[in-house]
Amino acid sequence: MPRAALLIIGNEILSGKFPDENAPWLAVHLRSLGVDLVRIETIPDEVPIIAESVRRLRAVADWVFSSGGVGPTHDDVTMEGVAAGLGVPLHRHPELLAALAAKLGPRMNADAARMADVPAGAELWWDGDLPFPQVVAGRVIILPGVPGLFRRKVEAIAHRLGGVPLLSRRLVSSAPETDIAAAMREAQDRHPTVAIGSYPRFEQRPWTVIVTLDSRDADALAACEAELRAALGPTLVEG
Repeated sequence: MPRAALLIIGNEILSGKFPDENAPWLAVHLRSLGVDLVRIETIPDEVPIIAESVRRLRAVADWVFSSGGVGPTHDDVTMEGVAAGLGVPLHRHPELLAALAAKLGPRMNADAARMADVPAGAELWWDGDLPFPQVVAGRVIILPGVPGLFRRKVEAIAHRLGGVPLLSRRLVSSAPETDIAAAMREAQDRHPTVAIGSYPRFEQRPWTVIVTLDSRDADALAACEAELRAALGPTLVEG
């Protein structure tokens, strides 16, 4: 399945000025599309660090999503960082420049024009009703950090990403993890195409453990679920 990584770029996130909203949303959305999110990094607005992260994440993922740093101000250096990571110069894209000029009209100025500077060779994806195209360079999907814009753009380009959505099951046990660990380990060994996870919940009484099962193999998922139901037996409280 397609693998993705997410690069959150912004001093405001690392300093705690603003919480990141894009990573949790993207994780859920990619899961629904059948794209496996394998890495999330949060880094400052520094060109060398962006470049290094781009190089590393491209080595482990089919798609790298970036969030933030694409505006007209001095601290918006994501395009420069991605270009450095790809080993290409920045290029003022005439089609993007024209789109900006048409949208901004008399407010178009030199700072606004900077938003048309993209890594050389970048593609423009005009999908859905996007007022501006999505910039994609070397499998890096360069997105704005504003949550509403980030989500709108991801939803518009989702059809390009491919993948087969995961099937999921959920069980809830009243037993502690130490009592059910062996049963989960044995089920995992017998069903390697099913990902089994356990997540204790201590904020309620009685304490419970949520057991999740994920797979793209419906038969294996059903067999694994049946085995765990039998093994956990009377400890199951729901699911």
